[in-house]
Amino acid sequence: MRALLIVFVKEFRENLRDRRTLVSALLFGPLFGPLLFGLMVSRMLNQSVVEADEPIRITLSGAGYAPGLTRYLRVQGVKLTLATLSENEARSAVRRGTAQVVLIIPEEYGARFSAASPAPVLLVADSADSQTRKGADRTRIILSGYASSIAQLRLQVRGVSPLLAVPVAVNEVDVATPTGRALVVLGFMTYFVLFAVLMGGLYLAIDSTAGERERGSLEALLSLPVARAALVGGKIMATCAYMCISLALSLTGFVAVFRFVPLEKLGMSANLGAGTALTLFAICLPFVPLGAALMTLVASFTRSYREAQTYLTSVLLVPTLPIAFASIYSLKTQASLMFIPSLSQHLLMTSVLKDEPLAALDVWVSAGASLAVAVVLLMLTARHWRRETMLG
Repeated sequence: MRALLIVFVKEFRENLRDRRTLVSALLFGPLFGPLLFGLMVSRMLNQSVVEADEPIRITLSGAGYAPGLTRYLRVQGVKLTLATLSENEARSAVRRGTAQVVLIIPEEYGARFSAASPAPVLLVADSADSQTRKGADRTRIILSGYASSIAQLRLQVRGVSPLLAVPVAVNEVDVATPTGRALVVLGFMTYFVLFAVLMGGLYLAIDSTAGERERGSLEALLSLPVARAALVGGKIMATCAYMCISLALSLTGFVAVFRFVPLEKLGMSANLGAGTALTLFAICLPFVPLGAALMTLVASFTRSYREAQTYLTSVLLVPTLPIAFASIYSLKTQASLMFIPSLSQHLLMTSVLKDEPLAALDVWVSAGASLAVAVVLLMLTARHWRRETMLG
């Protein structure tokens, strides 16, 4: 134990002296992620609010053929630009970006409308352009409302109750809470947190293995009368310490940043205070030794600092891949998934962010599974360090 602590202090202090590495591991990763994520979410929310308040702009061709529809569009707050365009001219205008949405009313519209037949209109938009697509969707909703109101008036004129055209009345009940709705934008936060945890110990894991081999100090270290397990354990402990610091900085950054993100504008509320951050820290803590042991094991097989960076950059993606599957398949917290490290942490953190109660069994299974894998990786690393190939 004494040797293990000595190695831990040695690695911890040596990593403190490398200022550039320290800035990259403890500032760039843990703090840049929350700042970037917060700016992205703020920009997205502000844009959503602006788009909801901004009137639709439509280029209308053939307004004289449909005066009623033209008045209805103006009453709905639509900004109309009157023009006379053919279908090909409208297509060209949308492609060039001189018009976002073009509504063409053909000459036969009036006659068919008066005959109570479906009166055609042509909506020209570019679905590949997100801004144009949103304007076209809002235009369709307005046109649908106009068609529905005309249909009801026609039924009333003929002495038929408009309710006959509504056989089913759908009343929606939204059970989502403000914190649950906020998860739409906060769901990806868990990826940043786990990635920051790994980044916090990446450089130390490389420097304490491939870095020492490259500097030639590894042979002298291995020649000491110290058990290889103690050497490996001390190095992994030092890596864990920096990963915990990175985790704490990352969560602190998210708490600070989301105090300035206007989630309330869209009826959302971030369950991200000091208490939540401590809970997330506790959930991620069992993942720390797993990540440290994994990075140390992989780096032990490399011969140079650059080679270790190349391999570990790819290895960092492995623990975060389950999060991508969870997002794609909309996985929810269940006992069987708690045996999968990183995925279980993601699901538990998601439940905390949604302000849902955690099952004690799920928490213990998640922690136990992660620690069990960490012990296996630690044993494999210690076994590899006992081989003579470590001196080669």
